[in-house]
Amino acid sequence: MKRNSIIVVLLALVCSLSLVFLSGCATDQTVKSNTIKGDANISTMETAKSKAESVALEEDTLKEAALKAKREQERLMAEAAAFKEKDIHFDFDRYDLTSDARKILGEIASWLSKQNGWEITIQGHCDNRGTGEYNLALGERRAETAKSYLMSLGIAEGRIDTISYGEEMPLDPANNEVAWAKNRRDHFLVVSKK
Repeated sequence: MKRNSIIVVLLALVCSLSLVFLSGCATDQTVKSNTIKGDANISTMETAKSKAESVALEEDTLKEAALKAKREQERLMAEAAAFKEKDIHFDFDRYDLTSDARKILGEIASWLSKQNGWEITIQGHCDNRGTGEYNLALGERRAETAKSYLMSLGIAEGRIDTISYGEEMPLDPANNEVAWAKNRRDHFLVVSKK
């Protein structure tokens, strides 16, 4: 009976040790599994963080490019608007270009040759002396003369429009030589094709 008791005790001890050993291995396996999962989670988090940083960098780059393009467009618009201040003027009943007019048209042609996305409209104007029909025709000749000169400087005909307002849109409505001299002009509108 003693012997049976010893065997039972030994069996209980072996079972206990087996349980302790198996639970230790399971715990070790769980720890290893959790460590691997933790490493995978850290790796996934680092990858997600890296992708988020990359997307943020791309967004910043796109924002910078958009801001740069906007500034460039604003600069071009300001330059184009400056041509409104550069009317060319004509002598009474004339449509030939003066040296000052050729200089201004040269500046316009130089700018347009660098800016392919822009077009120009030349508005021919006259003073209020003469008939309405005569002044419309004279305004058209003035605009066409400026157009021809721009084309001779290399600007494509398709980028240049002309219109005559004759005496209809005076810069100075007074009825004297100073006002008439201001009104005998070609006025320029430079616009983007986009």
